[in-house]
Amino acid sequence: MNVFDILKQRGFIKQTTHEDEIRELLGKEAVTFYIGFDATADSLHVGHFLQLMAMAHLQRAGHRPIALLGGGTTMVGDPTGKTDMRKMLTVEAIQHNAECFKGQMERFLDFSDDKAIMENNANWLMNLEYIPFLREVGRHFSVNRMLTAECFKSRMEKGLSFLEFNYMIMQAYDFVELHKRYGCKLQLGGDDQWSNIIAGADLIRRVEGEAAYGMTFTLLTNSEGKKMGKTESGAVWLDAEKFSPYEFYQYWRNVADADVRNCLALLTFIEMDEVERLGSLEGSEINKAKEILAYEVTKIVHGEEEAKKAEEAAKALFGKGAMAGSIPCTEIAKADIADGMDILTVLTTTKLASSRSEARRLVQQGGVSINDEKIKEIDFKITEDNFEDDTLMIKKGKKVYHQVKLG
Repeated sequence: MNVFDILKQRGFIKQTTHEDEIRELLGKEAVTFYIGFDATADSLHVGHFLQLMAMAHLQRAGHRPIALLGGGTTMVGDPTGKTDMRKMLTVEAIQHNAECFKGQMERFLDFSDDKAIMENNANWLMNLEYIPFLREVGRHFSVNRMLTAECFKSRMEKGLSFLEFNYMIMQAYDFVELHKRYGCKLQLGGDDQWSNIIAGADLIRRVEGEAAYGMTFTLLTNSEGKKMGKTESGAVWLDAEKFSPYEFYQYWRNVADADVRNCLALLTFIEMDEVERLGSLEGSEINKAKEILAYEVTKIVHGEEEAKKAEEAAKALFGKGAMAGSIPCTEIAKADIADGMDILTVLTTTKLASSRSEARRLVQQGGVSINDEKIKEIDFKITEDNFEDDTLMIKKGKKVYHQVKLG
């Protein structure tokens, strides 16, 4: 099966510069392609993960990915989707972030024996001479046409700096460099990168006189069209230190029923027949599909061992398995609960509430349960009777769990 058809069937493809030509190209030869990743943080997130999955599908089909770290473009900042200019990062911070990206990408792609390439556009962008660059590259860009691009048009009212206005030209030049150095013919990216991608393909045709292609992926959104990968506390990061494997597992375990099929198709390697079956389950049966989704995505990102630990911890919440160390835990001495410990003290001791007043509000609003029993009184006291095997489970809101163990 042509990998283009696989990507299309799974729902990755949003736009293409030349659909028939790209499909034919991917079916007849090993194609070198690239995706750029600006190093704006010290971890990749779920939005990047979708693109890495697409790269993995292409690599499995015999094509060669280039993961381009944006050591140079991050110095300027992509205005796409931003209402204000990005925070300016130091060269040292950008380099650190790029190194973090590098370590994470090696989990998803095989870089051995030239099967994939990792590059950094700082290697050519940081040494460019301004006047020669304007003469050789800038002359091919129409300002009128650039201003019609969505990435610039949406910023015209609030203000667009000349610094950011250069971003499209820099990204287009990346494509030219990768074409010269590695024979790269195809640039991929999120659909918000469409204007930048077609600018690069057009620049290669103008400068090199050769064909180049672009393709964008759908952004990871839920059934209501809202971007996925955000929680109350921030982004869903791929770094275990920033977002634990247990939290990661729980994020996918708690997706809406309507989003299960889409997430299974985009974020796992499960065959599509099985994806369709799982996605069509209804009622309580859909929870089994969510468990499979959470396990498979966690396994890809954090490894099988962490996925098993997270799965076991999640089952423990419902009395289906032994407690695992993945759930946050606080130990309390038996002597401290001999006469009972009031629920407000329990909540502040476990740091589920920052103060007694916050703890009181949580209880009064019905946001606290112990062993799945909702606590309704602020003077409720836990005693040794509430513990089973010296352990109890506190639930805050719908998704935050915390173990308490007797020491």
